[in-house]
Amino acid sequence: MSAGLAIAFIFCVIFARFFYLQVVYGETLVMRACDQWNREIPVIAVRGTITDANGNVLAGNLNTYSVFVRPNAVTNTEYAAIVLAGIFDLDLDGLRSKLTKKGVSEITLARNASAEKIEQLITYDINGVYFARDNSRLYTYGDVLCQVLGFTSSDGNGISGIEKYYNSLLAGTDGEILYATDIIGIETENNAVIYSPATDGSNISLTIDIDIQLAAEQVMKEVYNSSNAKSVSCIVLDPQNFEVLAMVNYPSYDLNDVPRDDSETLNSLSRNAVVCDIYEPGSTFKVITAAANIEEYLNGNSNAFSTSYIFSSSRTRTVDGTTIKCWSDHSNGKHSNQTLADALNNSCNPCFTDIALSLGSETFYKYLTAFGFGNVTGLDFSGEAVGMLLNETAVRDCDLARIGFGQSVAVTQIQLACAVAAAVNGGNYYVPHLLKSITDASGNTTEIQSVFKGKVISEKASSILASMLEGVVTEGSGKKAYIQGYKVAGKTGTAQKFENGSLAAGKYVSSFVGFFPSDNPQYLALITVNEPQGVYYGSAVAAPAAKEIFEDIIAIKNIQPYE
Repeated sequence: MSAGLAIAFIFCVIFARFFYLQVVYGETLVMRACDQWNREIPVIAVRGTITDANGNVLAGNLNTYSVFVRPNAVTNTEYAAIVLAGIFDLDLDGLRSKLTKKGVSEITLARNASAEKIEQLITYDINGVYFARDNSRLYTYGDVLCQVLGFTSSDGNGISGIEKYYNSLLAGTDGEILYATDIIGIETENNAVIYSPATDGSNISLTIDIDIQLAAEQVMKEVYNSSNAKSVSCIVLDPQNFEVLAMVNYPSYDLNDVPRDDSETLNSLSRNAVVCDIYEPGSTFKVITAAANIEEYLNGNSNAFSTSYIFSSSRTRTVDGTTIKCWSDHSNGKHSNQTLADALNNSCNPCFTDIALSLGSETFYKYLTAFGFGNVTGLDFSGEAVGMLLNETAVRDCDLARIGFGQSVAVTQIQLACAVAAAVNGGNYYVPHLLKSITDASGNTTEIQSVFKGKVISEKASSILASMLEGVVTEGSGKKAYIQGYKVAGKTGTAQKFENGSLAAGKYVSSFVGFFPSDNPQYLALITVNEPQGVYYGSAVAAPAAKEIFEDIIAIKNIQPYE
């Protein structure tokens, strides 16, 4: 009885092993066998191009190749080493060693080889050597949009920026040419060749307008040089649908000469500060506080201030034992009899402290959340920061007071640009985006539509606010952004930087957010100057830059004056 059980057990073990090898592991074994008796030449898919909204190529491909060697298939190693080393400028001894090393099935000899070198290679007809097309990127405008476009690795895959975010669209699917060999890898005679074609990557079009981008790049470089700033940034947005028309970070680097051997420098220069870095916005944030107040007043909230309300002319407010001051000393009647419009013109902190405290944390935070603060905008770009917004349950009156005029809160530039756009475009918040359309390998095009996120304030409140912000440019701190005949509106900002929990002496972020025309915004720009030297006020450093960019847009688009 026991012998029968033992035989049955052994039979079951043998059957289980047979089942595993034939069924479970069978496909893997077949693939291994095929790999031993077959060789593949890759057919590299053409990486899709990246263009701007008008079809101008931003990222295309060079005609280059990768070269491979199968040492077992090389019939004359010494001859092959001498020829290949000469063509591709390789160390002869090193190459000879690689070609004679045992157990190596394939060597990557060269990448990004020119067509001229491949033509040379073909004339020698060396067994065991073959080549495949590369995807070497060529960036038409060099350093322009470098932090947005990003770059690819040596094997053609995107590793930063748009190249990374949309790599699955751009990359396509590689094919192969499969042919039979003997056990040591030498091609057999009269063997069948199997060709599996590649599927090329999709071409993508961005919302970027290269003419506006180039204009903004030039202006921001001039600001960087004239202010001796640590860095400068700019985003130009279509406030009607939140398409990104331009995005500038400077200093920059040449995408055709990426400093890959210096990771620290590369990480610094390739970082898209507009999307990934946060800062205290200062007075540009007063646009949001004013928007919340106007909307609440129109909704009948008795804690909100009317547009004709006269704020206290006192220079200071004391909250939780903390004294908040206006930048002006209020002498000689300065900042007296201020309405909300005057407070925006004068950028008077105490008035916005009054608004935030009067609205209260629950109401004010409702607007902060609706305007996207404390969360990502959803821009199609990796690494977007969420900003910093104190939890509503933990916020104190002194914190709320400071948030009202842009302190004790940190934002990204994309967050602030979108928030202001929603505040002045009729109250409509959209998801910002860089992708405009996709055209696949078959020529089918898919247009990307803007995604509506929500209504933040009413059209009436938005119109009132936009009119007030036009006054900031015609009468207030934003005068250096004024353009005769065009309804430019905006708000200046100057925020002292915090480092290690305290104010950093002499370090400021100067900014200006502006748009035009004020009664029907078509273009919005946020200028940010990080640590300008000498004159540091946003009104003096950032507002003139916005004016130059707007004047360039007016010329590019041939926009006629309104007056």
